[in-house]
Amino acid sequence: MEYMITISSKIFVAIVALEHLFILWMEMFAWETVGKKVFKNALPGELFKPTKSLAANQGLYNGFLAAGLLWSFFINDAAWQKNIAIFFLACVIIAGIYGSIVSSGKIFFTQALPAIFALIFVLLT
Repeated sequence: MEYMITISSKIFVAIVALEHLFILWMEMFAWETVGKKVFKNALPGELFKPTKSLAANQGLYNGFLAAGLLWSFFINDAAWQKNIAIFFLACVIIAGIYGSIVSSGKIFFTQALPAIFALIFVLLT
């Protein structure tokens, strides 16, 4: 059972990291194409070009979250690995909750909830 919890925690952490790598790519390199499709209901189409640099900055921060989560896979010390994963998952959860309050409730389900599941599994290891 413990093995399954460990594997589940790694899978959920990887999913959250991959999601934030996607967000990095979208906000930094595909804001006016993919970003426009993803955020079609949140932002008028004419605002994507003038907000390109702002989105790129946000994308960079999402990349840092992904990097921290991926870094946790390469730490040999189990306690440090867990602590780093907890820290970056907590950052994702807080950002997801904040985003759901100020932008769209959908963000809670797409960003915060997967990170909450990952955090639960990490805490169980």
